[in-house]
Amino acid sequence: MFVQIENLQYQYKNTSELTIKDFSLNIEKGETIAILGESGSGKSTLLRLIAGLEIPQSGLISINGIKFVDDRTFVAPEKRGIGMVFQDYALFPHMTVEKNIKFGLRSMTRRKKQERIEEMLTLVNLADYKKRYPYELSGGQQQRVALARALAPAPSLLIFDEPFSNLDASLQVKIRDDLRAILKQTGITSIFVTHDQADAKALADRIVYIEKGVVQHIMSLNSGVKSPKVYC
Repeated sequence: MFVQIENLQYQYKNTSELTIKDFSLNIEKGETIAILGESGSGKSTLLRLIAGLEIPQSGLISINGIKFVDDRTFVAPEKRGIGMVFQDYALFPHMTVEKNIKFGLRSMTRRKKQERIEEMLTLVNLADYKKRYPYELSGGQQQRVALARALAPAPSLLIFDEPFSNLDASLQVKIRDDLRAILKQTGITSIFVTHDQADAKALADRIVYIEKGVVQHIMSLNSGVKSPKVYC
């Protein structure tokens, strides 16, 4: 199993209840998982735990056989090799598209970095925009840059936090279709959280329905199983 999450528990300070309760999930290499739930269900907290931005009270997180979290282990976020795409894109406004993508590339020769940048620009269909700044791009193009920047270092896992929430409805459909094609083309394992069931069904191989930090149901989109839960 490529990603293993076992018995994860997390509680924020000054709260009386666990935000994540005994969460367990196994993910195959190359699989896309959607975490679906209402606001406050714990889905974004789960991503933060996987990324290392929060430390769980207990549980295990392992990726590709490497333990990132258990009772005796905690690997810092920058050493986990996880790519992140946020809902606000988090692009550097003073950097061009090319330089935004280059930012995460380290331990490479100048030539290798440029080759990787060109590869990513072609992948997200932005080769003609590399000298532009974020303010000169549409929302959909900015999201493509954020995706290219996250993919450039070849992360072991890619995570998305509400990636389409800032896009118009008409653009949202096109971008999510393009994103699924890119994820399958690269073969990267990915997890994204959303409150939109249509997004989850369009992108994911499986949907994990979460409520108040507890897994309610897991639906495989290849099996035709219908979920009893619907979130708006």
